[in-house]
Order: sequence, then C-alpha cells, then structure tokens
Amino acid sequence: MRAASAAAIAGGGLLSLAVAMGIGRFAFTPLLPVMQVDVGLTVEAGGWLASANYAGYLAGALAATRFTVAPLRAILGGLLAIALTTLAMGVTHEFAEWIVWRAAAGIASAFVLVHVSAWSVQRLAILQRPALGGVVFAGVGIGVAGAGLICLAFVAIGTTSAQLWLIFGAVSALALLAIVPLLRSGGAAPDEQQKDTATPARRASFTRDEWSLILCYGAFGFGYIIPATFLPVMAREVIRDPALFGWAWPLFGTAGTIATLLAARASSPQRVRPSWAISHFVMAAGCAVAGLVHSFVAVLIAALAVGGTFMVITMYAVQEARIVAGANARPLIGAMTAAFALGQIVGPLLVRGAAGERAQFGAPLLGAAVVLLVSGVALVVKRPPP
Repeated sequence: MRAASAAAIAGGGLLSLAVAMGIGRFAFTPLLPVMQVDVGLTVEAGGWLASANYAGYLAGALAATRFTVAPLRAILGGLLAIALTTLAMGVTHEFAEWIVWRAAAGIASAFVLVHVSAWSVQRLAILQRPALGGVVFAGVGIGVAGAGLICLAFVAIGTTSAQLWLIFGAVSALALLAIVPLLRSGGAAPDEQQKDTATPARRASFTRDEWSLILCYGAFGFGYIIPATFLPVMAREVIRDPALFGWAWPLFGTAGTIATLLAARASSPQRVRPSWAISHFVMAAGCAVAGLVHSFVAVLIAALAVGGTFMVITMYAVQEARIVAGANARPLIGAMTAAFALGQIVGPLLVRGAAGERAQFGAPLLGAAVVLLVSGVALVVKRPPP
C-alpha cells in the first residue's frame, strides 16, 4: 500500500508539473516562431506575452505563500485553469486578450508548482520514498519536451498557431482526467491532510540564510528565462528549416528530464547546496556561449546546458528549503518562487527586435551569465556550517 501510494504521488506529481510547466508556462516558447509566421507577432510583443505569464506566476506564488489552501484542491484547480486559459488562446485573436490568458495561466502554474513541490516532497518523505522526488520534478522536462514534439509534428502538416493552442488545451484537459485519481489515491490520511492544511502560511520574517536562498533563486529566474523563452526563435535565426530548428525545444526538455532523474539519484542533504551552485555555473556557461557565438551549435549547447540544469536547480532549491525550514517550508518555497518570478519578468523585456529584424540576444544572455555566476558563488560562500 505504501509503495502504491508513493507511485501514485510520483506519477500524479509528474503529470501535474508536465501540464503546469510544459503547457501553462512554456508552450508559448515553441509556439512563438509559429505565431511570428501566422500573425506577424514580433519578438518584442512575444516578450510582453511571456512577461505577462511570468507576472501572473509572481502573483500566484505570492498567493500560495499568503493563503492556506488544501494542497489537492490547489493543484487540481490550477490545472483546470491552465486547460481553460490555453483553450482560450486558440479562440481569441486580440493581443490584449492573450495578455490576460497568459497572465492567468501563470497564476495557475505557480499555484500548481508550489503545492506539488511542498506536498509531494513531504508525502514521499512520510512514505520513506524521497528519491521519487526526482520523478516528480522530471515531469517539467517531460512536459517541455512533449510540447516541443507536438509543435514539431503538427507544424510539419501545416497546423496553425491557433489550432496548436487548442490542441494543447485538449491535452491539458485529458491529462487532468488522469491526474485526479492518481493524486487522490496517493493523498494523505485524514489526520495528515488536516495537519498539512493547518500549516501556517505566513512567516514573520526569514533568517539571513533563507534570504540568501531567496535571492539566489531569484537570480536563477533572471538567468535562465531568456533561453527558456526564445530558444526556438534563436534557433530559427541561424537556420530556417523548421525540421531542424524545431528540435531545439524538445532537446531542452529531454536534457531536463534526464538530468533531473540522475541528479535525484545522486543527491544527498550535504551535497544539495554545492550541487545547486554548480548548476548555476553550468547554466551560466550555456548562456555565455549562446551570447558570444551566433550559430546553431551554440544554440544546441545552450539547450543542453540550460535545459539540463533549470529543473535540477528547482529540485535542489526545494530540497534545500526543506532542509533549512523543515516541515514549515511552504512559505519559504513560496517566497523563493516569488523571487524567481520577479527575476524572470525582466529578462524577456530586455530582448529587442522588430518584425523582420534580427533580435538582439547577445547582451541579455551575457548579463544572465554574470548574474548566474555571482549567485553561484554566493551559494558556496554563504553556505552555513553543517
């Protein structure tokens, strides 16, 4: 029974994050080049749509920090909102409406991520299966890779961006039907559920070390977001064949899936923070290469380096928050997620490029690399004694 519950939690958490992040957050990334062709969307306009999603993500993270909601209710409600707002992207055509839908999807995504992270890690620890946390967080990479492959396959047969949004909405709804029984069968016993929902959602203040984690996670949000938003566009600028540039995003997600599973098996409490710091350094290298070298190979290196670390960092950060804050980690996770969201709102707005012109990615990518390097050093230097 314990093994079945742990498997249900891991499977439900994996699918939840696949939908929340692969579709609610990042389906727009592989769709942006298609929308450039279909509706003439500029890189700058795409940046505003991305930032609207990230601003919604910030609002959702703050709400998850301040308000106590039963975990399963928060997760399932958030996933339903993602399905509805994704469908809305396919049936509306005004830019202002798209801003609203992407912002709403961001709010829902944050709610799902914060609650899945805190709830699944705690439940798997109770069931003495903490290693399955890697399976949960691998859902993000699976969702990203799956979204990229769906785009690649349907663009090849002439599917429009509006039709792709409808397809993603339908996939989200179907996934929700599978997620509901999994999460309910892996849910806490009544006394444990009551204890979870009674956990205080507010903290009077954070310690100096907790603030260090919050700031470093915010730096990660700024550092990874430009390739995470524009990677297919960057690939399209150096090679026009969609059968080739369309693989950049699935490669990003596949790297994330494999790296997360490997990192989960190799992690231990003593190595979490140094491993988090090393991941910042690897991501910084990927951003620097893409910023300095204008080639398809450089884009693929960035896809591997950033894709292979972005969810590993999230996994390490959640684990470190649990180590530092114990059972009351949800407020710290929420604050870290809010800082992350603030960092990623700024990144897309730094990219400039009118319709028909080459976007300027070099300077923003190099700035991201510097921020990641500094925050990685801070994680090493400020690590408290065992």
